[in-house]
Amino acid sequence: MTAERTLPVAATVLTATVAVYITLVAFGNITDFGTNQEFVRHVLAMDTTFEDDDLMWRAVTDPAVQDAAYVLIIVWETLAAALLIAATVLWVRGLGRSGPGYGAARRATTVGLLMLMLLFGLGFIAIGGEWFAMWQSAKWNGLQAALRTFTLAGFVLILIHLPSPQWHRD
Repeated sequence: MTAERTLPVAATVLTATVAVYITLVAFGNITDFGTNQEFVRHVLAMDTTFEDDDLMWRAVTDPAVQDAAYVLIIVWETLAAALLIAATVLWVRGLGRSGPGYGAARRATTVGLLMLMLLFGLGFIAIGGEWFAMWQSAKWNGLQAALRTFTLAGFVLILIHLPSPQWHRD
């Protein structure tokens, strides 16, 4: 591998890694629906938090609303996975000597990663963690997993946006 291809190869491998990861997350949520359904229900119901009267008005206890939120999460994960898989294919095509370049791969990866950062950063860390006080729950606390995903997506996003002549073909 030549030096001018190391950044695109790293971008390809890391995009593929995130694509496989979120595909497995979505697949697990679809095939083992009940496990994380319970997680979402408990977080939204706030039934394992400190149950402070000043916060409990935020709780969502309607099972239909809880399940709708969970289905939306799965749909979002699945769309992000499909986009990142497509981005990986675009990266691989771009690595070919006569390939189309990296513009489309960078754009698709950016959108897929931002989808993950919105879900895990805004959705789980901010809304789940703070609004629904998930941080207070000893059993139903997904903040560490959300932070891992948010950080991984952010790292790859930074990598694919490093300024470099490697992104341009002669």
